[in-house]
Amino acid sequence: MTPSMYISFFVLTLLMVALDIYQTRGGNITIRKAAVWSVFWFLSAFLFAGTIFLFWDFYAPTSEYTPLKATISFLTGYLLEKSLSVDNLFVFAIIFHQYTVPKHLRPRALLWGVIGALVLRALMITVGVQLLEQFHWVMYLFAAFLIWTGVQLARESDDGEEEISPLPERLIRRMVPISDEFRGNSLSVVENGKRIFTPMLVVIGVIAFMDIMFALDSIPAIFAVTREPFLVLAANVFALLGLRSLYFVLEGMLNRFVYLKPALSFIMIFIGIKMALVGTAWEIPTWVSLTTILMTMTVATVASIYKERRQAVTSVSEDV
Repeated sequence: MTPSMYISFFVLTLLMVALDIYQTRGGNITIRKAAVWSVFWFLSAFLFAGTIFLFWDFYAPTSEYTPLKATISFLTGYLLEKSLSVDNLFVFAIIFHQYTVPKHLRPRALLWGVIGALVLRALMITVGVQLLEQFHWVMYLFAAFLIWTGVQLARESDDGEEEISPLPERLIRRMVPISDEFRGNSLSVVENGKRIFTPMLVVIGVIAFMDIMFALDSIPAIFAVTREPFLVLAANVFALLGLRSLYFVLEGMLNRFVYLKPALSFIMIFIGIKMALVGTAWEIPTWVSLTTILMTMTVATVASIYKERRQAVTSVSEDV
């Protein structure tokens, strides 16, 4: 790949991010709108795959890959990254639940999270999987953090008095003063001549921390599919671009769950165990991870619907 081609793809990425920002303006995103845009981003990835097949010799004239091999590698990597990104969605849900982020502020917080993920993954792709393998032990720390977070979430009282205080939050609060309330999308405001930062900074800091963790998990995984840097980068970009819309589809369903907390707690612990087993003989395949998450949320959904209907019947009986 020539530098000019990378620059062109960078410009394309900026345009797609700008489109994503435009379609989420105002902060009020319905499930229907989020679902439509999720399909749009999914189809966009396959459209780009078509351009790889048709113009691969133009994209990478010195590559050893044939157009067909390059297309298959991109689609495989994209679907892999899309599957792994499901983990991110549930972590975002936990972060927003923890910090009581208002709904109209969540698109902006997710935007910063996606941009952070794009930058971090681009850097890690540049560094290469060899260097990541040398620091594989770091993943065990992240796995322990995830499991601990899941346990803390399970122990959290319903009235919210017990709260998770992750390392990024503690570091941010030690470095700068944080206000008690959000101030719109602002990261900082000036009060009484003194600049203070808002909880939005904490939320973005925690999301960035989780981005690093998931990048350490997903980048080595896609390098197992292809070592062509441009295909790895493109697959990550398209997988992450639709992440915000997909989250709001998920959120529209999660808000109706009575058993949201225990389901998310189990998922966090499961993801932590999955991360700890990466690279071992007991490594959990991606399809098993995705199936487990979907089954967990299905059980939580069915149980929530059953409980809601049972409470409605009980309420009607008491009124009679």
